[in-house]
Amino acid sequence: MTRQQRAGLAFTLPVLTVIALVFVLPTALALTLSVTDYSVYALADWANLSFVGLGNFRELADNPLFWRALGNTLAFAALGVPMAIVASLAAALLLSDATVRWKPLWRVILFAPYVTSVVATAVVWRFLFNERYGLLNRALGAVGLPGVDWLGDPHLSIPSILLFVTWKVFGYNMIVFTAALSAVSGELMEAARLDGAGPWRRFRHVTLPAIGPTLLLAAVMSVAGFLQLFTEPYVMTLGGPAQSTTTILYFMFDEGFKWWNLGQASAVALVLFAMILAVTLVQVRVGRRREWL
Repeated sequence: MTRQQRAGLAFTLPVLTVIALVFVLPTALALTLSVTDYSVYALADWANLSFVGLGNFRELADNPLFWRALGNTLAFAALGVPMAIVASLAAALLLSDATVRWKPLWRVILFAPYVTSVVATAVVWRFLFNERYGLLNRALGAVGLPGVDWLGDPHLSIPSILLFVTWKVFGYNMIVFTAALSAVSGELMEAARLDGAGPWRRFRHVTLPAIGPTLLLAAVMSVAGFLQLFTEPYVMTLGGPAQSTTTILYFMFDEGFKWWNLGQASAVALVLFAMILAVTLVQVRVGRRREWL
C-alpha cells in the first residue's frame, strides 16, 4: 500500500466506522430480528427465541391498522412533498428578486422554524389549532365564521398537521433553492427577456432547467422525510382521531415500545426502508430522463 493510499484510508476509516455503527449494524440487526419472535420477554430467555421466517410480515399483511398507517403515510407524503417544495421555491424566488430589501433578515426569519425544537413548536401549533380557544378559531369567530375542529376531525387532521410540517421544514429547501437560483445564468435570463418571454416562460424554460438537479435532490429528501413523520402526529394528535394520523413510524413505535413486539417492529422498519429506497430509485430514474439532467 502506497503512502497516498494509507493517507486516504486514514481519512476515510473514521467515517466508514461511523457509517457501519449507525447504519449497517442497526440495519443488519433489524433484518435479523424481523424474522424472529423477539419481544420484551425474550430479553430474559434468549434460548426460547425462535425463527418465524416471514411470519411477522404475514401478520402485518393481516393487520388492518398497518394498512391504515400505510395509507396515512402515503397521504402525508403525497400532499406534503408538493406543499413543502412549492413553498420553499416560492420563498426562494421572492428572496432572489432584486427589489426585496433586507434579504439576510428575511432568510433568517424564514429559516428559523427549521432549527427550532419540533416538540416545542408542535405544542404551540396544537394550541393554535385548539377548537375552543385556539388563535385560528378566534380569528374565524372575529369575522363571523364558526370554529373548526382542526385536529379532532379525521378529514382535517392530516391537512392541519401538514400546515405545521410545511412551516417547520420549508426553510431548509429555501436556502438550497436560493443558492441554486444564484447560479442561474443572468445572460440567459436577459436574452429570454429580450426575446419577449414573460416571467412564467423565463421560469419554465430558463430557471427550472437550471435548478433541475437541486429540485430532484429536494424531492428525494422531502419524500424520505415525510415518509418518516412521527413526532408531529405523536405530539399533536397521538395518532388520532380514529387513527387518521397514525403513520408507519408511529405504528412501529407502538409495536416496539408499547406492546414490546420488537420482531414485528423490526419488520415494519424494513418495510419502511424498502418504501423509501424504492421511491428514491424511481425518482432518480425519472429525474435522469429529464433534459435538465
